[in-house]
Amino acid sequence: MNDYPMMIAPVNHLEPVPRRIRAFLAGEKILDTTQARYVWEWPYYPQYYIPLADVRRDVLIPEGHSQQSRRGTFQAHTLRVGDIVRPGAARLLDESPVAGLGGTVRFEWAALDAWFEEDEQVFVHPRNPYVRVDALRSTRPVRVELDGVVLAESPSPVMVFETGLPTRYYIDPTQLNFET
Repeated sequence: MNDYPMMIAPVNHLEPVPRRIRAFLAGEKILDTTQARYVWEWPYYPQYYIPLADVRRDVLIPEGHSQQSRRGTFQAHTLRVGDIVRPGAARLLDESPVAGLGGTVRFEWAALDAWFEEDEQVFVHPRNPYVRVDALRSTRPVRVELDGVVLAESPSPVMVFETGLPTRYYIDPTQLNFET
């Protein structure tokens, strides 16, 4: 049993994204929407599903094959902007047994050069709206030992609490024992 809270969103959970989402490739805007959906394809963080109406259709090149999933049948697409070609970068979901997902496009995150929530760039994957990250100063003492040797001891660490992860402790470098 874990001693920290676990994720609450099950696989295939869907929620509206309350933020404006934009993504760029080769300096050109590929999508711009206030109607994106979060979809949890796995429990830890969601993916964006973008309404096809908010995607530049001229950059989507059908690849002529599909992929079946529990969310429906995806049609594979390449992205092409000028000389930049990204095969397998987009999957169009025409119809879906999941209410609200038909007519959306799921992009491979790394296929686009930059993603934005409102005007702030987002890296690696969409932020999970259910996850909190709190960094709190504490007066709870922390002692780090390895094989009986004290490596660090702090009366005032910064403790980072993040949903689904164990607590992390950050200690002032002056409280580290470099003599061992």
